Amino acid sequence: MSLRIKKILLFTGLTFFIDWSLVALYLVLGGKTDSAGMALLAVFYMFVPMLVAIMVQRRIFKQPLLGPLGISFKVNRWFFVAWFLPPVIAFVTMGISLLMPGVTFTPDMSGFFNSLSGAIAPEQIEQARQQLAGLPVHPLWFILVLSLIAGTTVNAVAGFGEELGWRGFLVKELSFMGFWKSSLLIGFIWGLWHAPLVLLGLNYPHHPQLGVLLMVAWTVVMAPAFSYIRLKAKSVIAAAIFHGTINAVPGLTVILITGGDELTVGITGLAGFIAFVIINLSLFIFDRFITRERIGAILSSLPD
Repeated sequence: MSLRIKKILLFTGLTFFIDWSLVALYLVLGGKTDSAGMALLAVFYMFVPMLVAIMVQRRIFKQPLLGPLGISFKVNRWFFVAWFLPPVIAFVTMGISLLMPGVTFTPDMSGFFNSLSGAIAPEQIEQARQQLAGLPVHPLWFILVLSLIAGTTVNAVAGFGEELGWRGFLVKELSFMGFWKSSLLIGFIWGLWHAPLVLLGLNYPHHPQLGVLLMVAWTVVMAPAFSYIRLKAKSVIAAAIFHGTINAVPGLTVILITGGDELTVGITGLAGFIAFVIINLSLFIFDRFITRERIGAILSSLPD
């Protein structure tokens, strides 16, 4: 077994074992899925890939961290692509959602407020409606600005916890497979890693078992864009910004629509899947016919 394969198996095995064991221990000790403890668990869960990548790369195999794992704060245009592409994906997703049966455009946000019924008291919903109506601009733009701020701050920090493992460690170690094959494999690993959280209600609370399969499919279709940005930016920090901003924009995809459900609309529904397929096709065309710096060449030149 080659050194590279040993590193991949060790990283993947430890990451899954630690995170899945943490969830199991939390539940055995009586942890609730709708508590602050669950939120803290989910945050720590995200940092385990980073911790394991550092341990395997530096402590076990005594290899450098910064260059091989793409830890660079040298800003270039791909950092801005990582920051502004998620809102574009969100708006494309909303447009695709409107093509779904039973989904309509409601710029007054009536669909959004109706979705809060049962979860929030009617007087609180009405208060929120009045507060948002008093904003000088449509709440959509307010949410967009907040999403962009979150995407480069707190969300990016949490995203880095994952990205140092997936797009830092695994992109380098799986580079021998080529860009598309390695991206799809990373997407599969990434999605399966989410399984315990999805079963507890993440992203698909009304379809937790089916949600595991959907989560894997979603991360597989997302993974090429993440890897492409990481490689073009020559930095896993850009991938963390992309990750953080993607996690911040789901509200943009559903705030102006009524109808549909978690399987059809929104960034984790069918509409989001289609949006990322469009992004992947766009990246393929860009890489094949427009850019001079082909992604395969970048991947093959990653430092060991």
